[in-house]
Amino acid sequence: MNTNQFTRAALFVLLSTSAALPGYAQDRPADGAERDKDDIIVTANRREENLQDVSGVVQSLGSEQLRRDGIAELRQLQLAVPGLSIANQEGNVEIFIRGVGSANNTELGDPGAAPHLNGTYIPRPRGLGLMFYDLERVEVNKGPQGTLYGRNALAGTLNIITAKPKLGQFGGYAQAEVSNRSSYAAEGAINVPLGSTAALRASAYYVNRDYGFNNVSTGAPANTLKPAGLEENYAARLSFLWEPSDRLSISIIGDYGKETGTGYPGANIFSAVAATGLRPDKLNLRDVVYRGLQGDMENELWGVQGKIAYDFGTFGAELTGSYRSVDFYQVNASSDGIDFPGRDLSAVQYDNFSGNFWQTKSKSQVYEARIFANEDQPLRWNLGGFYFNEDQAVGYLALADRGYCCYSATEFVMPEVKGESFAFYADGTYDVADRLRLIAGIRYTEEKKSRFGIGGNWALTLGGEDFACCFATRVGTEGFRPALLDRPNFNVSNITTPRGQAQFLIEGIARPGLRDTLIAQIGSIANGTNPNGTCIDRPDIDNGFVNCPAVNPADRNGGFSFANLTIPGQQIGRAKFDFIDWRVGVEFDINDDHMLYAKVSTGHKSGGFNDSFNGSAIPEEFRPEDLLVYEFGSRNAFDLFNRPAVFNLTGFYYDYNNQVFQDLTCINLDTTQSPPVCNGFSLVNRNIGTSRIYGAEAELRFKLPGSFAVDLNAAFLDTRITRGTVADARAQDFGAGGNSPLISLVGNRLPLASKINLSARLSQSFQAGPGRFDWQALLNYRSSYFLSQFNEDDIVFLDGTRQTSLAAGFPDRQQGFSTLNLGMGYTISNFRIEAWASNFLNEEISQKALVGSSLNIRFLNDARSYGLRVRVDF
Repeated sequence: MNTNQFTRAALFVLLSTSAALPGYAQDRPADGAERDKDDIIVTANRREENLQDVSGVVQSLGSEQLRRDGIAELRQLQLAVPGLSIANQEGNVEIFIRGVGSANNTELGDPGAAPHLNGTYIPRPRGLGLMFYDLERVEVNKGPQGTLYGRNALAGTLNIITAKPKLGQFGGYAQAEVSNRSSYAAEGAINVPLGSTAALRASAYYVNRDYGFNNVSTGAPANTLKPAGLEENYAARLSFLWEPSDRLSISIIGDYGKETGTGYPGANIFSAVAATGLRPDKLNLRDVVYRGLQGDMENELWGVQGKIAYDFGTFGAELTGSYRSVDFYQVNASSDGIDFPGRDLSAVQYDNFSGNFWQTKSKSQVYEARIFANEDQPLRWNLGGFYFNEDQAVGYLALADRGYCCYSATEFVMPEVKGESFAFYADGTYDVADRLRLIAGIRYTEEKKSRFGIGGNWALTLGGEDFACCFATRVGTEGFRPALLDRPNFNVSNITTPRGQAQFLIEGIARPGLRDTLIAQIGSIANGTNPNGTCIDRPDIDNGFVNCPAVNPADRNGGFSFANLTIPGQQIGRAKFDFIDWRVGVEFDINDDHMLYAKVSTGHKSGGFNDSFNGSAIPEEFRPEDLLVYEFGSRNAFDLFNRPAVFNLTGFYYDYNNQVFQDLTCINLDTTQSPPVCNGFSLVNRNIGTSRIYGAEAELRFKLPGSFAVDLNAAFLDTRITRGTVADARAQDFGAGGNSPLISLVGNRLPLASKINLSARLSQSFQAGPGRFDWQALLNYRSSYFLSQFNEDDIVFLDGTRQTSLAAGFPDRQQGFSTLNLGMGYTISNFRIEAWASNFLNEEISQKALVGSSLNIRFLNDARSYGLRVRVDF
């Protein structure tokens, strides 16, 4: 198994609430004043509630708070939400909550923390950041939400709630900003009443942004390549609301967005660490040695959501439907790792076009019917049905340009990938007494998945004079584009002849590169004019001692001494699962301002199946992961310094089962030997892990004299893998057919799980002349965390030798760090000017890693950014 195959395999793979609201920083008289809790509305229980009345941990951030915090894009949300981690790998948004999530970004994977838009599930969170404008609020619901939110809400949910049309009001806003690294953005919305019962809201967004990577290549033309992380995105949304009576409400939301730029690939730091012995925090991970093809990304999304709600008096009914389309294409900004002290950049082979191509198309539908009791009843119940259907078509091609001897590419292209799920649920809260309530819910889910396509290697073993091995094949040079989903044929079960294999390889190329040799080398095999192909002896494909065989019309006729071809195999898979989620709990009001609660809840993440090997008709399955959580806490409102304050405390314990880790499976078993011997291995997903997680989250919000406001949030998290022995992919030996030693993960921490996560916001607002001045600072601290399940354990290779993780090039510990966002603004009537800074301390943070044989690929946060913004409300 080669490096690019591992890349494909690797792809499978104390806080409660913080929401300072407008006006919170202002002094208000304690007598007769409403507490801030009355202003914070969340929908954690599928109904609008004051946050302090919800038993659980929900964090809600309004649009104004997000803007003032300097949170301009989705990944930055983790700065204000302790326990939340968000990374972007190859355009796919990965969300982890309290160390639980999913890094399986293939067509067979699912998120472990469920993303939602206006309460509707989004199966493919590519481009989720395009929805991050003209918002009402963002809600992060921590812990499993299997009963009410269901599908893949194992870790919790992230719900982006957009601004809704307002009846009888004409208004809107327009804002523009400029920032460092030549970045700029604009956003606006307009609300138009249509009579007294209807309204229309239109909004739009544009951003041109640079994430701060540097191209340090010295060789032409690589030194002219644009680095990764350049973005030019735009989006628009149209929302319609009609309320012809007090009982009936109809809403429709349509949105469109497009991301363009140089893409989101990471950089491999393996060679830099191995050469210098330095930890990543001692290297500049943003100085990347680019080469080959220019990184390019285009992601087009659009969707429609609709909801009909009717109030029958004692109960209400709601029908929602959504259709969403994703069309993603990326050419990786290929690199030769990063720069490091002592590296001779002039020695880099810049004429190397090895790279990766990604394509994802998704068409999904989500429907839900729900009836529910109205709020003035002792039993507030929900009954509902949920249906989800997704059709995907995906493509992936990893090229090994200049690959001497045999290997040239890995291709996984699936034109038919189907997913379907339906569920039924019941949930309710019952008032046992005036201050005592019981909570209970149950949900049954059934899911099925299937796919058809191809997957495996391109291999061309082309012999020279006297059967010398081997000529290289160049593929992917300037101008190259793969066919991917535009292939004319995906049925390879009957392709067994060299001519058919050659034709199939050529069909995988939509446009050959200017200096590619593949078609010239095997084109004559494909068209039948020469079964030995056409030998080309060119300096860049000659390994130094291979020459073309002498021409012999009766033999090779100018061809190779041998030409052995390998094509991807057939991929067919199908799986079906069903499971039940439930929750039970109790809430007790000590008085109107103090509540105690305790509950037990469950959640699941969808299972799936692995790749097929050697024509296997039934690939290996992995079952859904499941989580059982015990939670208890208190929510408290009181007066501090004669001003309203909030203190919330929550403790929890997780029992995490059927956890999926990557392990080895044999893909080439030689049964002619006794006993049989395996000559080939590959990584697969298996349910071989269990973990336990416990922790506590706390929040304190209060105001001080002088118009100051303070939000303090703390999260403590202890994670431990309690079962799991897997293949150590860091020590995978391709000389031994891809075999790897085993390593026990018992005692290791879950990836991305900091033990301590603190967030503190200090703000002030006061009258200054004709307007109002405000400022705030958002400080976030995260203690160290690991980026993989290996936790920097020593590596014991197949031959028994041992090496530290650092010496082998695989450090995967992100040291603790603090980030600081700053903002200040001045408002006069409907005009506002703001200055802001995100990541003011310019911390370089690894938010995700892919770790495997010769691979330690890092995906980073945004570098320091700062700018000026003006806004007009009308």
